[in-house]
Amino acid sequence: MRNLPSEEQMWRATRQSDASFDGVFVLAVKTTGIFCRPVCTARMPNRENVEFFATPREALVAGYRPCKRCRPMDRNGEAPQWVKDLLTRVEQAPRDRIRDADLRAMDIDPARARRYFKSHYGMTFQAYQRSRRLGSALAHIRRGDDLTAVGLTHGFESNSGFRDAFERLFGKTPGRSRDTDCLVVQWVDTPIGPFVAGATDKGVCLFEFADRRSLEVQITNLRKRLGCAAIPDTNSHLEQLVDEMARYFDGALTHFDVRLAMQGTEFQHIVWKRLLEIPYGQTTTYEQMARDIGRPGAQRAVGRANGYNPIAVIVPCHRVVRSDGHLCGYGGGLWRKQLLLNLENSVLQGQSEKPNRSREPYTVLEHGRAG
Repeated sequence: MRNLPSEEQMWRATRQSDASFDGVFVLAVKTTGIFCRPVCTARMPNRENVEFFATPREALVAGYRPCKRCRPMDRNGEAPQWVKDLLTRVEQAPRDRIRDADLRAMDIDPARARRYFKSHYGMTFQAYQRSRRLGSALAHIRRGDDLTAVGLTHGFESNSGFRDAFERLFGKTPGRSRDTDCLVVQWVDTPIGPFVAGATDKGVCLFEFADRRSLEVQITNLRKRLGCAAIPDTNSHLEQLVDEMARYFDGALTHFDVRLAMQGTEFQHIVWKRLLEIPYGQTTTYEQMARDIGRPGAQRAVGRANGYNPIAVIVPCHRVVRSDGHLCGYGGGLWRKQLLLNLENSVLQGQSEKPNRSREPYTVLEHGRAG
């Protein structure tokens, strides 16, 4: 319960449907196995049947499922209004520095902002701002702008301060960074919960559930493979991903065209290529995949490669099931796997006359270093 309000405060906020606590915690009801936002309009449970969690991820790991009424995994439950206002202010003026005194003037507790951003974005609010400023600075540098002017216009009081901060993040000085790529990271809301998406200039290399325990490790390993920093921003690949993902969940898209730049071993790429060949709305088994790639009996290795798939939904590991047809082994949780399969089946049933084509997988794959 560290970094949370007291249980008494959370219970009072729940009873009062206090929207200012939306995004700070979720409550789970032991008798129903469901967790909710503090503003849920469902019947108020008895106090002895309630436990509190800092994030939806923790509630999911504890075995609870999200409420269908308040949808704590949905876009409407992801960020309270004060967070949305703060993000809007950052995006409107990414070069400005919002200090703790500015947060207090906005009636935002700096410690609360730090906790929320650390929990939901993997970095403190100050680190988020700094990464956003430096990412913007990199874009200006790559356009050929004067280095001194870039540093000063992005909130750095001296050239040395700008150079040191830039080199810590990107591993290069500003003067050597005109051709530097970086891992651009963006938060993407979907009907089955938030994702963290990452892309370089070459394409999308990460699309993972934000509540997956291994996410931080995945980003760290990806940064090492790519040899670059991760910054909060967007690019054309992520903009296309967001658009295609919205149409996918609306049932209007059955194949993805966004360019991928996946990083993995040679064997992982072979498995991921086979995943991309599974038609929309259909399933296969680990055993069949092993035979398809010429490795009969290697279903466990195939399963591990599926588990390392860094791009959920688009590279459809949710379409792989056990030989008996039962669901198993999905990083986003079996309930999400079932929802994705249900969505695709319902679209196919409603569009039985519409042809279904799969993408050409190898045109978008990029081999990384083995290991």
